[in-house]
Amino acid sequence: MQIDSEQLARHLERQLAPLYVVHGDEPLLAIEAADRIRARARAEGYAERDLLIAESGFDWRQLWATGASLSLFSARRIVEVRLPTASPGTEGAEALIRYAAALPEDTLTLVVLSKVERRTRDTKWFAALETSGVSVQAQRVSLDRLPGWLAGRLAAQGQKAGPEVLDYLAAHVEGNLLAAHQEVQKLALLFPPGPLELEDVRGAVTDVARYDAFGLGPAVLSGDPVHVLRMLDGLRGEGTGLPLVLWALAEEARAMLRIALALEQGAPIATAMRDAKVWGDRARLMPRAVRRLTLPALRQALAHAAAIDRINKGAAPGNAWDELRALALRLTAPERSYAPAP
Repeated sequence: MQIDSEQLARHLERQLAPLYVVHGDEPLLAIEAADRIRARARAEGYAERDLLIAESGFDWRQLWATGASLSLFSARRIVEVRLPTASPGTEGAEALIRYAAALPEDTLTLVVLSKVERRTRDTKWFAALETSGVSVQAQRVSLDRLPGWLAGRLAAQGQKAGPEVLDYLAAHVEGNLLAAHQEVQKLALLFPPGPLELEDVRGAVTDVARYDAFGLGPAVLSGDPVHVLRMLDGLRGEGTGLPLVLWALAEEARAMLRIALALEQGAPIATAMRDAKVWGDRARLMPRAVRRLTLPALRQALAHAAAIDRINKGAAPGNAWDELRALALRLTAPERSYAPAP
């Protein structure tokens, strides 16, 4: 069974499974999900906890021995296994498969992983854990969902904010959910319950946004030029290399072009996106994006990217970062063609 971390609270109200696997892109949400499971288990009488950290050299026989041993102090207990690398190795994979096939009685097993790649989800050991229990994924909170997420956190501490305040908060904590949580908590310390004013929030909130070059794709697809330019400025300020940023923009243009060509030939949008390896947030945003830009505009965007590469290598005159900004603006603009950079 698979659920999102946002669905976990409702799930735990209904039942407590014998096994949980917690993983995902957002460390804060993963930590909170594991805490929520432990709290629910304690409320059900699981008073004892055995912690196993499967680092390099870990003896996987400990997992079976821990599960088979009897508790001297509690009828129910939690066995928690942490895999810092999300890769148990051959021995660990076999141990997890055997363990999932014969879960110990009166035991809640909690497996905590770091970010799990798609290839890991296809492994036999991960499938065995999902089949025997519940997989809880802490998904990244995208920018369009961030204001709502912030509003929920504020409401939990008796505060509320209008759209302008929420957008301001989102812009200053994007990509750094743990810091966002801390900023929300700070507002509870500084201001009483009730509505928050924009000027008060401006004076209290620190700019803790962090940007990832791999997040440029969804930003481009959303067609929000202000957001994309803010990301570019942030990436440049954080010292991100221009080649990586250029690659991210060019890869999005290539994916859009491949999908647009497939659609022109009559392929279904789902098939076109699958063939272009587009999924997640990108798959949700892509259909609108490919309708927004023409085929000539996408071809010229790739030519522009090649020109920026030449500038960055010193083979052509110009400012590569300025051209990146121009490329980003053109990729987020409504339908229009443009000439490539010289």
